[in-house]
Amino acid sequence: SFAVVTGHEDVAKDESAIRWDKLATAVDTIVFLMGRKTLPLIVEQLTAHGRPADTPVAVVQWATTPRQRTVVGTLADIVQRAEEAGLGAPAVTVVGEVVRLRDVLAWYEQRPLFGKRVLVTRTRRQASALADLLAQEGAEAVELPVIQIVETVDAERLAEAVARLALSSPKGGYDWLVFTSANGVEVFFSHLRRLGRDARALAGARVAAIGPATADALAERGIVADIVPPEFIAEGVVEALREEGLEGKRVLLARAEGARPELVEGLRSLGAQVDELPLYRSELPPADPDASGLAQLRAGEIDVVTFTSSSTVRHLAQMLGGDVECLRKAVVACIGPVTAKTAEELGLRVDVVAEEHTVPGLVAALRDHFSRAADTEP
Repeated sequence: SFAVVTGHEDVAKDESAIRWDKLATAVDTIVFLMGRKTLPLIVEQLTAHGRPADTPVAVVQWATTPRQRTVVGTLADIVQRAEEAGLGAPAVTVVGEVVRLRDVLAWYEQRPLFGKRVLVTRTRRQASALADLLAQEGAEAVELPVIQIVETVDAERLAEAVARLALSSPKGGYDWLVFTSANGVEVFFSHLRRLGRDARALAGARVAAIGPATADALAERGIVADIVPPEFIAEGVVEALREEGLEGKRVLLARAEGARPELVEGLRSLGAQVDELPLYRSELPPADPDASGLAQLRAGEIDVVTFTSSSTVRHLAQMLGGDVECLRKAVVACIGPVTAKTAEELGLRVDVVAEEHTVPGLVAALRDHFSRAADTEP
């Protein structure tokens, strides 16, 4: 049996509504909410009304968050232990024999990334997906957006490309439409809607997506990608399309402005006629950067720095004025080899590279990294 009791009553009350003489021995487990400041009173009342002084007690601060801290003791010493640990509010106090099961049931603190502060450098709109996955592994996500997506679409050029997508190949249409990011998909379809068109405009071409995130973005808009290569980089797209036979085929490549040339060069080497359609570019956010995130990074309080694109690497370095020394104190995790190469070119040691070049893949790689580190600790 258990009871949940307030540990902080209204100070305007004439007397306590808690029947300490009954509560102390009425149930096996007592959970006190908001009782950090009144912990001495709680202990005093419980022991005065018959609860043994050796009853186990746990005080949990910031429970089930990456900042969770737990102090365990007994009614005889929990006040002193909590003080020595500097435990503050908000906190939950658990009294009863169930506390002895803590070592077996400490499910949250046993998560691989528990207590790690992880810097998330994605755009504000995209950061939440990575932050949520990190929180599920016990980490505290510190968001510091270092890029923003700025549309650079030439409306007339896009309208012409859409018109060609509706044509068959012999009539000058495109055989393939290739997307290299979820951002590209979003920008493309937003302009497609402005033209009064929808997914049916792509009916004349087959569609390739560089990876599962891009494929998911297409699926949300009614398009099932014909090809998603096993390796989610430009070279993987080239290899996947090689098997389709591109000699004499016409390809529309919808992607970021100033992207790597390898994809265009690779497709042309297969005999394809490639038209690029720049959709957006990545820029530094115009507003002042998050002061808290930067301060924590410079103070060496960040455990992990995540990079999800080469742009995030370059822009964070720019935001730091070129001084990347503070990044050497953290684990550097990159979403893939291209991003890792950019980080290394800037003089960074890359500790983690995701095998699957996706946000879930990046989190999985971090989980594996810290699990291995825990296994090797003496």
